Amino acid sequence: MNAGAFYDMDGTLVSTNLVHSFLFVARNEPWLPDGLLKTASALAKLPAFAWVDRKSRMRFNEMLFAGFEGAYRDNLLEIARDHFEKVLHPNIYPGARDLVDRGRARGLRQVLVTGNLDFLVAPLVQELGLHDAICNRLEFRDGIATGRVVRPVIAGAGKARAIQEYARDHDIDLLESHAFSDSYSDLPMLSVVGRPAVINPDRRLKRTAGELQWPILDYRA
Repeated sequence: MNAGAFYDMDGTLVSTNLVHSFLFVARNEPWLPDGLLKTASALAKLPAFAWVDRKSRMRFNEMLFAGFEGAYRDNLLEIARDHFEKVLHPNIYPGARDLVDRGRARGLRQVLVTGNLDFLVAPLVQELGLHDAICNRLEFRDGIATGRVVRPVIAGAGKARAIQEYARDHDIDLLESHAFSDSYSDLPMLSVVGRPAVINPDRRLKRTAGELQWPILDYRA
C-alpha cells in the first residue's frame, strides 16, 4: 500500500479563507451591477457567517456558496484564473512549498482537502504539483449555478470520511499517512491518519495538538 499526505488549504498552505474567494468572485462578475449586489450581500452577512461557522462548518459552506446562485459556469472558470493569480498565488506560505516538496521526495500521494470549490483550487493543485483534490463542487443546471453544493459537502467530519473513501480507492495506508491543518474544525481529518501535524493552529487546535504530542508548525513568521 501507498502512503499519502492530505493538506487543508486555507490557513495551512495559503493565508486566505473561503470568504476571500467568495468576495473575489462576487467583485469580478462580468455584469458589474450583479457583482456589486453580491458583494454587498456577502459583506452584510459576514457576522452571520462567523456565527454559523462556529456552529457548523458544513452549514457555513452551504450558506456561503448559495451566493453563487445564477452564476454562469463559463464565467466562473474565467474568474478562477484571476483568483489564483491575485488571491492564492501571492499568499502561498513559503514553508508550505517546502512541506509539499518533502512529501514529493518521499513518494507520498499528495492530496488537497478543502471546503473551497473545485474550479477555484485546481490552479493551486497544479502549481504545487499535488496529485489530486478533495473539494466541494457547485451544482449546475444548463451551465448556471443553482446555489447548492453537490453532496457530500466537504467540511468538518465530512473531510475525514472523504479521506477514508479516497484512501480505499487509491490503496493508501492511512496509518502511514500524514494530514495537515490549522483549524480545530479539522480535528476529524487529522485523527484518521497515523501521522497528523498542525500548521498555524488556532488556539483550540494548538492546545489539543500539545496534549496529543502532534508536531506543531508555524509558517506565518
